[in-house]
Amino acid sequence: MSTADIFKLCGLVAFFVLMGVIVWLVWPYIGMLFEPDGLEKALDEVRGNGFVGVLMLLGLQFLQIVVAFIPGEAVQVAAGALYGPWLGALLVLVGCVFSSAFVFMLVSKLGAPFVHAMVPAKYIDKLSAFEQSSKFDTIVFILFLIPGMPKDVFTYIVPLTKMPLGKFLVITNVGRIPGVILSTYAASGLVNGQIIESIVIFAIAAAVAILAIVFSEKIMNRLGDKLGK
Repeated sequence: MSTADIFKLCGLVAFFVLMGVIVWLVWPYIGMLFEPDGLEKALDEVRGNGFVGVLMLLGLQFLQIVVAFIPGEAVQVAAGALYGPWLGALLVLVGCVFSSAFVFMLVSKLGAPFVHAMVPAKYIDKLSAFEQSSKFDTIVFILFLIPGMPKDVFTYIVPLTKMPLGKFLVITNVGRIPGVILSTYAASGLVNGQIIESIVIFAIAAAVAILAIVFSEKIMNRLGDKLGK
């Protein structure tokens, strides 16, 4: 079993352990959902766990980026529903910074073979070609800005380039900010009764993300044509 396989297995185990802990902690509040104003009461109770709730959210964010099989939007929606649009977004971004730094140091230690076992080769080849561009920083920023692009995959690949840790953390996480705020704002709106507005935001974001997923290779090729010189 390769290092990457062991890492994925450990990440999977950690995910299920964390989910089990979350279910155990939240289980007493599930009955509230069937009471009048039950959702609001349940959220208040979870928020009342204070630092424990924050740690669980940060743990999910860490696994989402490092293990890269949990949809990032799910964590962002949970953060927005629990802590509101701004504190929720801040917590998600703090988690992103620490998780990205962990991935950077992990890649620096284990090297290219580990990354090749973790992510598709087509993305590695494309980012390697982009590195030759004088506008490489701009390309990375745009890739992290566009909803639906495989940001967690790029988080593993960029540390293989010459980009230093500080610049990597700034560019990649600033690029995440609009999407994170959009998700936490819409999730908070759902909880606070702004149903139509939130549904419209989620629908638009989902449409953009689907288009980005479907046309991800074309988008990257276009970026290469426009900025890859």
